[in-house]
Amino acid sequence: MISGLYLITDNNHDGKILEKVKAALTGGARTIQYRAKEARPDERRDIGERLRSLCQEHEALLIINDFPELARDIDADGVHLGQEDMPPVQARQIVGRDKLIGISTHSVDEALKAEAQGADYIAFGSIFPTSSKDDTTLVGLKKLSMVRKAVRIPLVAIGGITPEGASQAIDAGANAVAVISGIMADENPGRAAREYALLFNRLKALPKGRVMTIAGSDSGGGAGIQADIKTITLLGSYATSVITALTAQNTQGVKDIYSVHTDFVEQQLEAVLEDIGTDTIKTGMLNWGGSVWRIAKIIEERSLLAVVDPVMVAKGGAALLDDVALDSLISRLLPQAYLVTPNLPEIAAMTGIQPQNIEGMIEAGRNLQMLGARNVLIKGGHLQGDATDVLLLDDEQHLFSAPRIDTCNTHGTGCTLASAIATFLAQGYPLKQAVERGKGFISIAIEHAIQIGHGHGPVNHFHAAMQLLHEKGPMD
Repeated sequence: MISGLYLITDNNHDGKILEKVKAALTGGARTIQYRAKEARPDERRDIGERLRSLCQEHEALLIINDFPELARDIDADGVHLGQEDMPPVQARQIVGRDKLIGISTHSVDEALKAEAQGADYIAFGSIFPTSSKDDTTLVGLKKLSMVRKAVRIPLVAIGGITPEGASQAIDAGANAVAVISGIMADENPGRAAREYALLFNRLKALPKGRVMTIAGSDSGGGAGIQADIKTITLLGSYATSVITALTAQNTQGVKDIYSVHTDFVEQQLEAVLEDIGTDTIKTGMLNWGGSVWRIAKIIEERSLLAVVDPVMVAKGGAALLDDVALDSLISRLLPQAYLVTPNLPEIAAMTGIQPQNIEGMIEAGRNLQMLGARNVLIKGGHLQGDATDVLLLDDEQHLFSAPRIDTCNTHGTGCTLASAIATFLAQGYPLKQAVERGKGFISIAIEHAIQIGHGHGPVNHFHAAMQLLHEKGPMD
């Protein structure tokens, strides 16, 4: 059955089509549609056969665009046809009875006709404006919903699909979303594919999505691994963990730190990934440079979405990241980060810019993007006035504000926010919504914090989760 991320190849792949498709499959693409009208017949067949092997390796489907004979000759899983191509019954005589046939449609009538003629699935669009075709018919989400109610076969939404748009298309009834340039033109097609693929987790039952936290252990339970697991579990996802250090600490400060050897950090990672796997990763305290390098390597190889909280100093002032680890974080981990979530002292340490206002936060955040971070959330809690965070989402910028709460019970806020965002991403929220929801969660947790211990107490994870889930549900 056609479902999930449906990648369509383009003609502007600079000879890297196999490399890009392999990365997208690693990132979670479930169907590959090979489109190569301009290729020579011998080249088309050679690439088609290689794509078939890649798809078989990743248990994905290979669909050939427009060429049923090629689909038959290389034993692809099916063929996709346009409105001007041969009828489905003729194509089935060529490819065989057990192969899939898809039809491009632009109206409810065309969709019903395609289903009646024996199509196994339909592509419907263009849902949003797109530059991939000059003669695109714009249909919109409303008609997509109408088609979903009219036909019983799988429905692929196509045309101008961004992650935000894909989220809307899934909610409108699409079984799959077709993406071209959003992945093929991305400098990191594997990570781009993962971003789209995770959106389909919104259709799963609880616990929805898997989140791995890589961080230090807080014996006081307010931050680190403990805060992360509380957050992930209470919000409805499955938590796994990799411990990088043990700390002896309480609400008054860190008494001592015992670092976990880099080899054992990697063994924990591999043990979880080879069996359980993960949808997102949240990193916190990474106090050894060697650990940072190995973690970054695994994130890159597996095209994982990583939310990087660059923990440097504990609430009580203890240093949690040495100079070598900081250098490794900047040079190696930032380029693999899907989102990095520094507070103002942390972003100053990484960029040399000390923001005094929103404009300064944006400037420093853009510097982190130039260093390789894909998206940046700068937390403005150290400024006066409302607690305003700035999200730099690719080229866009978004502000999230909440009233400042006068309390000393803020231990673990950074860990909790990053874990909440990683959880919402794993549950199928696009990034902007995940950040907005995470901001709401931490604001409630701070507001309802209770005094535990004699220093900086923890936030109230339980109250925040219960209030958030009661008001909006696991997916709103």
